[in-house]
Amino acid sequence: MQMSDSPLAQAGRDYFSARDAQTWQALLRPAFHLRALAEGWREPVVAYLGGLPLLPEDVEWPQWKDHGPLYFVAALDCSQVPAAQLDLPLPASGQLLFFYFDGLGESAVSYTDADSVANGTRVLYVPEDAQIAERAAPQGMTPFPRLLLTGELIASAPNNEHPALIAAFGDPGDSAHYCAYPTIDPEGVGFWQALDAYRGAHAPHHQIGGYASPVQGPVEPEGAHALHQEDQAAAGPSAPDEASIEELASQLVLLAQVDHDSRSGMAWGDTGRLYWMIRREDLAAGRFDQTTFTWQTE
Repeated sequence: MQMSDSPLAQAGRDYFSARDAQTWQALLRPAFHLRALAEGWREPVVAYLGGLPLLPEDVEWPQWKDHGPLYFVAALDCSQVPAAQLDLPLPASGQLLFFYFDGLGESAVSYTDADSVANGTRVLYVPEDAQIAERAAPQGMTPFPRLLLTGELIASAPNNEHPALIAAFGDPGDSAHYCAYPTIDPEGVGFWQALDAYRGAHAPHHQIGGYASPVQGPVEPEGAHALHQEDQAAAGPSAPDEASIEELASQLVLLAQVDHDSRSGMAWGDTGRLYWMIRREDLAAGRFDQTTFTWQTE
């Protein structure tokens, strides 16, 4: 898919000057949208939410010590993802399994607590040639209902607070930056309405790669916060280094985003989303233990 063919690029051409439309289009990134299989349609199964994971016999179900087992959230068949078009160095085969501790109170995962991110979430890579079998859930755990997903390449855009958007166009609160024709669209609302319509057409927002769809604000700084804590752990207690967090955030790519979805029984607080992020070089090297995480809800 060419970014120039996307409705997002068209919104730029409709509401920006020719020069700014090119700037806007250059910001767009390909993403792989995961959507439920339509009844009666014969499409490849790319991923699934809930149900039970397929695990090698020697791989234990992920646990958070002193808290309990993590819930199985999703599985991704890497061979079904057009990684080259996505510009994401995913494995060419095998599967990625995503786990999350869906606890409450003091045991909840928080990006401000690196230990909770490291132990309350997990991404496992299972090679294609591994001997796998469906693994029963730990005693007392009721798995989420299983939902089969297929996928399609789409364009994604930075949200209003994303540094890339602000660097290119300035404060989104100033409509002059987002409106080429004030007499037609004096408040710049047409552009934002076009973006909202596009995003609404791709809900729920289950996604691999591209820009995240935040609920409350950019997710990369939150993911970077946990990584920064881990990097600084050996040096002892210290105040967060905002410059280092900002630099780490710029290195992160979205690995997976799992939205709330009533069909799979997933809510994540209320109407929340889970976000797994990783540095590009760690993804290319298969270092999934370096994945970071945050979640947001309304």
